[in-house]
Amino acid sequence: MAMSLCPLLLVFVLGLGLTPPSLAQDDSRYRQFLTKHYDANPRGRNDRYCESMMVGRHLTTPCKDTNTFIHGSKSSIKAICGNKNGNPYGETLRISKTRFQVTTCKHAGGSPRPPCRYRATPGFRSIVIACENGLPVHFDESFFRP
Repeated sequence: MAMSLCPLLLVFVLGLGLTPPSLAQDDSRYRQFLTKHYDANPRGRNDRYCESMMVGRHLTTPCKDTNTFIHGSKSSIKAICGNKNGNPYGETLRISKTRFQVTTCKHAGGSPRPPCRYRATPGFRSIVIACENGLPVHFDESFFRP
């Protein structure tokens, strides 16, 4: 009887060992999304805000052309990946049903090397993201509808 359980135990242990890395990879992409695009409680939403956030989030080597920070709850952003707060947009993206407070930081030109200068554009709008396993992993900067 013990011998018949060995193959099952082996499959179970291998399954446990293989699952966490794939989940960790998904979680890593989600954390990267949050680092690049999430700021729940912004302190100001002007050019200085953009310059400090871009440096603080390590988005200035080289100077990133455009980056948008979403000011909302993580749960409302995650909900875009489901039907609660999102709809399909194109083949692989999701668009939010609700509008979010955002600040878009645009490189003001000049050298692509630091120090980078940014112009801030605060606003409220729907956002478009890509999701994997129910988590946002990419923000679509090309979508802009005031």
